[in-house]
This record gives sequence, C-alpha cells and structure tokens, in this order.
Amino acid sequence: MFSLIRQSHWLMALAVTLFASQALGHGMSAAEQQSIIDGGNLRYLWIGATHMLSGYDHLAFIFGIIFFLTKFKDIVKFISVFTLGHSLTLILATFNGIKVNYFLIDAIIALSVCYIAFANLDGFKKYLDIKAPNLLGTVLVLGLIHGLGLSTRLQELPLSEDELLLNIVSFNLGIEFGQILALSVMLILLAGWRKMPSFTTFSRLSNYGLIFAGLVLFGMQMHVYEHLSSVDEFAFSADSHHHAHLDMEAAQAQAEQAKAELEQQKLSHGSIY
Repeated sequence: MFSLIRQSHWLMALAVTLFASQALGHGMSAAEQQSIIDGGNLRYLWIGATHMLSGYDHLAFIFGIIFFLTKFKDIVKFISVFTLGHSLTLILATFNGIKVNYFLIDAIIALSVCYIAFANLDGFKKYLDIKAPNLLGTVLVLGLIHGLGLSTRLQELPLSEDELLLNIVSFNLGIEFGQILALSVMLILLAGWRKMPSFTTFSRLSNYGLIFAGLVLFGMQMHVYEHLSSVDEFAFSADSHHHAHLDMEAAQAQAEQAKAELEQQKLSHGSIY
C-alpha cells in the first residue's frame, strides 16, 4: 500500500513536470517553419502525430476517458465521440481562420482533465449529491474544446493557401495516428493493472493525481494569460512584447560587443605608441 502511494507521488510529480513544459512550449523558430514548408503535407502529418504524443493534457484526458472502460465497444464509442469533436473544431476553426488565445484555451483543456477525473471518482454523487451529466455528451463537448486548442497550434504553422485543406487534413490524420498509438499503450497498461489487487487504490490515487496536475496546469496557463493580457494594455500585443524582449536582449548584446571592440582598439593603439 505505502509503496503504491510512493510510486503514485512520483507519477504525480512527473505529470506536473511534463504539464509544466507543455504550458510554456509555445512558439516556433524560423528554421522550424522553413523545415515545415520544405517537408510538405507529410511534415504536417508528422507534426500532428508528435504533437498528440507530447500533448500531455490531451493524453491525460484520454487516459481519464478510458480508465474504467473494459468493453471494446465502449472504448470505441467514447474515443470516436472525442475524435469527432476535436476533428470538427480543428478543421472548421483552422479553415475559417478562427483563433483563440492559446494560453486561455489550454487552461480550459486543463479543467477538462480535472472534470473527467472528478467524474471517474463519482464526485458528482459523493461531493455534490447530484446526478452526473451524460458522460458521452460531455466528452463530445470537451472534444470540441480540445479541437480549438489543436487548431490554435496548427495556425501557428506556416500554412499554404493553395493546399490549406490538405495541410489541415494531414495534421488531423497525424493527430489520430498519435492518439491510436498512445491509446494502445494505455489500454495494455490498464488491462494488466486491472488484474492486480492494488488497482482500486491505484485508480483512486491516479484520478486524484489527474485533478491535481490539471489544476497546476490551469494555474500556470492563467498566470501567463493574465500577464500577457496586462501587457496588451500598453499598446502592443503579447507577441510583440515577447519580440520586444528579444530585441532588447539582442541590442544589449550588440552594445556590449561594440564596447569590447572599442576597448580592444584603445589597447591596440596604446601598445603602438
């Protein structure tokens, strides 16, 4: 029992660390953008797959969905509904250029992780004394929200106007490939652990861990969102604020280099005379 709790604490710490890296992982270099342009639609497929496999908030949500599903048809039903939801908003929002603040949408996605774990713990009945909302319908709605987050990521990439639909479809197919791969690993692990006596304790600690990790990610995303929103009040956008900091750092480095060169020239002249 105590060894399981210690292991769960390590898992929780790892989840928070991974969520933290995801929270601050926005932005793309010019070299990365050029590599995408050169790679074509296969590159979008690859990025979609790797984004899902590194998207810890999406993976945590999927993990919560399937946690207590044991029948294959139920797993297919819930994952299909989630896939339908995020595919709809991913395609429609990207194709129509609908953008949302990526820190704000990721904060909402973090709450979706908390929600699914709370539902797994039968929290509505235990703590609120109410009947839980229909889980299948809720997964569909939350899938739509996850799709907005995916669309936000996709719209950060250099999309082709001539092949926009193919770019979107390729990215979405990559998302699904990544989801199938992650889902397969989760199902194998859960199927093995369900046979162990510790599964009941593990399931409870894991879902509390999902709630905790989701709240940490929510707090981090909202902190950054509020900071960047306050920056916007000073007549330039959050992205401009970020680039302004980079420009100032570059200017400072250039000034220091010029100063060093001037000092070197003075020393050289001094040695001549």
